[in-house]
Amino acid sequence: MKILVVGGGGREHTIVWKIAQSPLVEKIFCAPGNGGISQLAECVDISATDIDKMVRFAKDNSIDLVMVAPDDPLVLGMVDAMEKEGIRAFGPRANAAIIEGSKVFSKELMKKYNIPTAAYEVFSGSAAAIEYIKSKNSYPAVIKAEGLALGKGVIIAQNEAEAVSGIREIMDDKKFGESGNRVVIEEFLTGPEVSVLAFTDGKTVKPMVSAQDHKRAYDGDRGLNTGGMGTFSPSRLYDNDKAKECMDNIFLPTIRAMAAEGRPFKGVLYFGLMMTKSGVKVIEYNCRFGDPETQVVLPRLKTDLVRIMDAIIDERLDKIEIEWSDNAAVCVVMASGGYPVSYEKGFEITGIEDANAMDNVIVFHAGTKLSGGKFINAGGRVLGVTAVQDDLDKAIAKAYEAVAKISWKDEFHRNDIGIKKY
Repeated sequence: MKILVVGGGGREHTIVWKIAQSPLVEKIFCAPGNGGISQLAECVDISATDIDKMVRFAKDNSIDLVMVAPDDPLVLGMVDAMEKEGIRAFGPRANAAIIEGSKVFSKELMKKYNIPTAAYEVFSGSAAAIEYIKSKNSYPAVIKAEGLALGKGVIIAQNEAEAVSGIREIMDDKKFGESGNRVVIEEFLTGPEVSVLAFTDGKTVKPMVSAQDHKRAYDGDRGLNTGGMGTFSPSRLYDNDKAKECMDNIFLPTIRAMAAEGRPFKGVLYFGLMMTKSGVKVIEYNCRFGDPETQVVLPRLKTDLVRIMDAIIDERLDKIEIEWSDNAAVCVVMASGGYPVSYEKGFEITGIEDANAMDNVIVFHAGTKLSGGKFINAGGRVLGVTAVQDDLDKAIAKAYEAVAKISWKDEFHRNDIGIKKY
């Protein structure tokens, strides 16, 4: 098979790395790709959201399967456009990707089908939103831009001043563009967070192994929210009882709800979950593999990913067995100094080969470019250093041993990835 992977971050490098292990695959293209991906696939200079060019490329190069990884092209309808031209594509159609594309849609879906989530209100003007938040006078308060915002469109306001300024940033200053035309204001839930990604063909749901993400920039969960500074798998808290609770109350009801709404979801559905005192609740849905959760989940997958994608496209997920390794993985994100606000690019990165030479370590590239045979930093999140070991403690130690081998000017990373015991 000839496969085209759409995207160019750490998640896509992990997907390309996994696909490359399949005996079914002859050639992999990735658009736009990055420096690390170029060592496994032919990178094509097409923006991930350029649907017309992507479809044309797939047709001209007789691509057998297109794997659309990021949220933007899914919400814009890239899978629909591929299918219209007779090209097999993996991922939800636009009418199902809305589960991530509109937080208002997802909250209303959960309310209608009794899927446990935080209480909420929706506002389309900043004055009404500010009036509501002042009248509630309950903090912390959660304020979310309705649309896609690179994983950064959520503000946890600790007081009235933060809440008012957050609403104005999103709605009046348009910090996230059109994504901030409406906001969802939610009750603040407390408890540990867990991410569970699931394969689904619209009827059958097969959850993957659990993971936990670290969103804040600095140690001890301090600093600004980021796209994710590291992950570990499995969660120490997500046991068989929790898995059954989630399957019965969240996973199956969500897939059935989407089908009942005429929006069957095929692809990978990401469940952002919070374990509250009154049970597990949904914080958010994503319509694709998470980043950097993918970097710890896929290295634990034993089954051929291409076979799974084929089964999902053909709606026969119930016919295949998906196996996982009984081990643990940790991913530490190495970022450019100043991320997630402003940062400098173009610094040479050293030590990647030394880290990759270690047993059970894979360095996934997120924001790198190859320049004159050398890797340089070209984004905020630059590398995801993943280690796979028998247990979490060993995986943490191994990941940081590998991180110590890599450096570039102003690089920073968290030093506490995976140590959360809650």
